[in-house]
Amino acid sequence: MEHPVVVGVDGSSASLDAVDWAADAAARYGIPLRIVYASRWERYEGRLPDWSTERSSERVMEETIVGVAAERASRRVPGLEVTTYLAPDEPVEALLAEGLRAKTVVVGHRGRGRLTSLLLGSVGLGVAARAHCPVIVVRGRTGNILGGERRVVLGVGERMASAAPVTFALEEATLRDCTVEAVHAWRCAGTEVPGQCGAYGEYRAEHERRTKVLFDEVLNKPVAAFPQVTVERRAVEGAPGTVLVAASHTADMVVVGAHRRHGHTGLQLGLVNHTVLHHAQCPVAVVPET
Repeated sequence: MEHPVVVGVDGSSASLDAVDWAADAAARYGIPLRIVYASRWERYEGRLPDWSTERSSERVMEETIVGVAAERASRRVPGLEVTTYLAPDEPVEALLAEGLRAKTVVVGHRGRGRLTSLLLGSVGLGVAARAHCPVIVVRGRTGNILGGERRVVLGVGERMASAAPVTFALEEATLRDCTVEAVHAWRCAGTEVPGQCGAYGEYRAEHERRTKVLFDEVLNKPVAAFPQVTVERRAVEGAPGTVLVAASHTADMVVVGAHRRHGHTGLQLGLVNHTVLHHAQCPVAVVPET
């Protein structure tokens, strides 16, 4: 059975943007789309005596939300296989469970709760931090979300545990027929000003040498399997999160890796990923490094 693209919905405009993005992604992959609405009310309601044949207002609302999302996806991609699911659980836990059987999980960058002013909603943050499949947080400017830049940016860190983020970026570039820009940011000690290494200027050449070695180690083998994809390598002096956010302005997607430590249930994103998830101007893919 093919693993679907799973998208979480809550009726907000951000989640409908996520539905559009997920429908397009499912079409590119050639796999089904699964629309999930999660609420603990489902669990609670299932334990109540069934005194009435009428549906509760909560149930009607939930069915309306997934129905609207499913109709929207079907109109956007005619012929796409779309299924829906009302999950009796908290949204983060439900989407994490769905992610065990998903190609990727897609979420909007904000929900419809009291904290909609946050740069990234708690559901998106929680799923991106803990899922064991790639998670896409749909955010940014309309042109970037629609794929008008024809560029996928890949953040290359010094301690990448696997080639999974690289492979994901190359697969996306193949399906989109676009370029991958691999970006590594480094900082000279002793200065906060990019381009000036002060008394530590003698280390600049060493940073550049190490960056070339890092690119070769991380990119050469995966890139060889995708000869049709143009891969540009760019080393930038600066804070990694700031550099990737700047690169997101001219990208259709930023891809970053995330370590998953067994037995650790807390947030597992790191400062760079937090910065990108909160401030990027395009969708962000968080890919587990296993």
